[in-house]
Amino acid sequence: MGTFVIGDIHGALKALKQVLDRAKISTSDTLLFLGDYVDGWSESPQVIDFFIELEKSHNCIFIRGNHDELVLHWLQNNHDNPMWYNHGGESTVLAYASISNEIKEKHIDFLLNLKNYYLDENNRLFVHAGFTNLKGVTIEHFPRLLYWDRTLWEMALCLDNSISRDSLLYPKRLSLYNEIYIGHTPVTQINKTIPVNKANIWNVDTGAAFYGPLTIMNVDTKEFWQSDPVHTLYPDEKGRN
Repeated sequence: MGTFVIGDIHGALKALKQVLDRAKISTSDTLLFLGDYVDGWSESPQVIDFFIELEKSHNCIFIRGNHDELVLHWLQNNHDNPMWYNHGGESTVLAYASISNEIKEKHIDFLLNLKNYYLDENNRLFVHAGFTNLKGVTIEHFPRLLYWDRTLWEMALCLDNSISRDSLLYPKRLSLYNEIYIGHTPVTQINKTIPVNKANIWNVDTGAAFYGPLTIMNVDTKEFWQSDPVHTLYPDEKGRN
C-alpha cells in the first residue's frame, strides 16, 4: 500500500501505462494525478477513458489542470481558443473528431468533477499549479489560480536555502503545509528531467508534453519511476514542441 503522485500527462496514454507498470501499482495503492491530462499527444480522449475505468478498481484522486479546464470549455461550447489551439489544443480537437457525443458527455462529467486541490491527513497539499492566498488553498479568492498560478514555484526557485523554516523570512505560503506537490511548470525549464524539490515543494512535471518523460513518485519514500522520453513513444507527432 502506497501513495503515488503522477505528473502532467498531456495525452500520452502510452507513457501513463508505462509508469503504472514500472511502479508495479496495485489496487491497494492511492494514485494522485496532478492534472493536465490532455493537450499535446494524440491520445487525450483515450487518457480520460482510461481514467474512468481505472477509478473503478483503484483509489484515484484527480486534480484539475489548466488544460483540463480549457478542454472542458471546448467540449461544452465548441468554441476554439486560438491561444489554446497553438499550445496543445489542436491535437485534442483532432483526437476528438471521431469520438461520439455520448463519450464526449462522459468526458465532460469527468472533467467537471475534478478537484481543485487535495489535502491529505499528513498536511500534504496536492495542487496543479499553486495558490496566492497567504492563508492557503481553502480560502483562495481566485480558485482558477490553483491551476494557473506560477508564482509559488518561482518563489521556491528563488528562495535562499539558508533560510530556515522557522525564520520570519520563510515564505508564509510554504509554511502552511508539510509538503506541496505540483505540476504545471515543467522542470525541463531548468534543464531537469526528474522531480525537483525546492523548499517543501516537489515539482513532478518532468516535461512529458515536450521532450521529457512522464513521472510517478511514491510520496512517502520519494522513489520515482519514469516512462521513456514521451516523444519517442509518439515518433510521428510533435506533442507541444
